[in-house]
Amino acid sequence: MTLEQLQQALAAVRAEIHQVVIGQNEAVDHALIAILCAQHALLEGVPGVAKTLLARTLAAVMGGTFQRIQFTPDLMPADITGTSIFNLQKNEFTFAAGPIFADYVLADEINRAPAKTQSALLEAMQERQVTIDRQTYRLPTGFTVFATQNPIEFEGTYALAEAQKDRFMLKIRVPLPDRETELELARRLLAGDSPELRLTTGAVRPLLSAEWLAALRQALVQVRMRDELTTYVLDVVRRTRSEESILVGAGPRATQALLGAARAHAALAMRDFVTPDDVKAMAASVLEHRLILRPEFEVEGMTAEEAVKKILAAVPIPA
Repeated sequence: MTLEQLQQALAAVRAEIHQVVIGQNEAVDHALIAILCAQHALLEGVPGVAKTLLARTLAAVMGGTFQRIQFTPDLMPADITGTSIFNLQKNEFTFAAGPIFADYVLADEINRAPAKTQSALLEAMQERQVTIDRQTYRLPTGFTVFATQNPIEFEGTYALAEAQKDRFMLKIRVPLPDRETELELARRLLAGDSPELRLTTGAVRPLLSAEWLAALRQALVQVRMRDELTTYVLDVVRRTRSEESILVGAGPRATQALLGAARAHAALAMRDFVTPDDVKAMAASVLEHRLILRPEFEVEGMTAEEAVKKILAAVPIPA
């Protein structure tokens, strides 16, 4: 697949998604970046801002299977991965696959389940496989996890472990819609053309397949990135480990994630080369959830996003 074909496919996919998801342009683009890079994303926003709708629409447009897992305190790891069931007729154990065996998995309110259950996703997200009873089962080619969490509700929740957060390539903020977008949603609802209805009635066309997605990911390599920009990305990530306001900085996985995200961002912008602006556009989404601030700076009201902005201002941009 040529780079031009990649960009045409991305433009068509983006347009089809916006038939259902009104507004949220940045969230849509970042979700597509995670899929293109064969990674996973953490969706953060208050209830009702289309986090679930976005994940379902992506699955429909990308032509993949979709499973939604509602994380609750009593959810068990086997409820996610599946389990072996004894078949009396055959006198043997048969594996019953769990909802993790889908192209696109929505882990809804992931912080509602304890660490034991959250850990069921670790092997799947990193190795794209699940091991049960000494048997290893491969996950689909397009396997992508979208996990949601509410940023303002913490009662009865369990914080994600650092190892868990590091496996999410991006943290995508899904903000409240602006006035015009919310008015458009209201008008569609009154006209009997709500986004949810469009999705459930099959108005969204599947534009891709597993083979096409694999070809898109391979075509991404054609987006050029100068060695100076690679060094710039490395310097930005390494600066998180020495910044005075940060207790724990980002690791090597963050460097790989930022390189891939910047390249995919350039492809979505219909360019065949990466610029420093691509790196800056993706830096907060890649780094923010991986950083732990020092308590004294948190008390003063500093956020991880502000720390990333400070680092971007300090690291010299290559000519």
